[in-house]
Amino acid sequence: MAESSTLLFIVGTLNAMTPILLTAVGEIIAERAGVVNIGLEGIIMIGALVAAMAAEAWGPLVGLLAGTAAGALLGVLHAVLTAYLKGDHIIPGIGVNTLALGLVPFTLIVYWGSAGQHTIPDSAQVPKIAGYISPLPFIAILVAVAAWYVLFRTPLGLKLRSVGENPVAADTVGILVERTQAIAVVVGAALAGLAGAFMSLDWLGVVTKEIAAGRGFIALALVVFSNWNPLQAIAGAALFGAFDYLAQWLKVVHTAVPDALINTLPYIVTLAAVAGVLGRVQPPRHVGVPYRRE
Repeated sequence: MAESSTLLFIVGTLNAMTPILLTAVGEIIAERAGVVNIGLEGIIMIGALVAAMAAEAWGPLVGLLAGTAAGALLGVLHAVLTAYLKGDHIIPGIGVNTLALGLVPFTLIVYWGSAGQHTIPDSAQVPKIAGYISPLPFIAILVAVAAWYVLFRTPLGLKLRSVGENPVAADTVGILVERTQAIAVVVGAALAGLAGAFMSLDWLGVVTKEIAAGRGFIALALVVFSNWNPLQAIAGAALFGAFDYLAQWLKVVHTAVPDALINTLPYIVTLAAVAGVLGRVQPPRHVGVPYRRE
């Protein structure tokens, strides 16, 4: 019984941490290149929606790819507005979040005839290993490790970080600042789209009008908590995942605490952890500032 409970805790933690980790790692890549994208919440929602529609038509693998592609396309839009047109980094993200808040409920009604949520059929969901968990949580951890290696151990990572730290110097030595930023943003948004696809096709098996449930914003907080380091993001995501599973367990055992208050537990813990590291983190020096050549 104890072994079963431990296994369920590990599986629950891995599932809950996966969308946060994928989204945070993607945003770390983007911000290391100097671009902020606060539209992660909306990208997760749209990725989940598009993935579900594609998976029901062509299978779960196509669904995952479609959700990732939807995120990448939104990343292209953000990259054009910020890297090439030198626009404000915050406003496009607000626009994407607002779009998702309207698009997802509208599509639920028009496409599936459901006002609140749509359950994904088993044939469209990602198969589980031994009936417990899919490979995606482990892939998410590998993505974080690979992102760390590329950022801090390769010439490509050095170029990307130089753009976020000092784009003038990077431009002077021949690094294509706008292209580097655009690639970083698209990759980051694609990972957020994959996070949404994971939620609808794997972990939850449903699409709801509030499927992201603030995870895009928690991912932004995790970027700070991790000090823009993908390896440290794994620990932060695991912390959120553990308390998210704990919150679900507390609701099952019927404590006297209202469910609405229990649901806030992982968010409160995560934000408290972030508050504890503020003042000790070092963001990229040129993050969030449009680069304009003199």
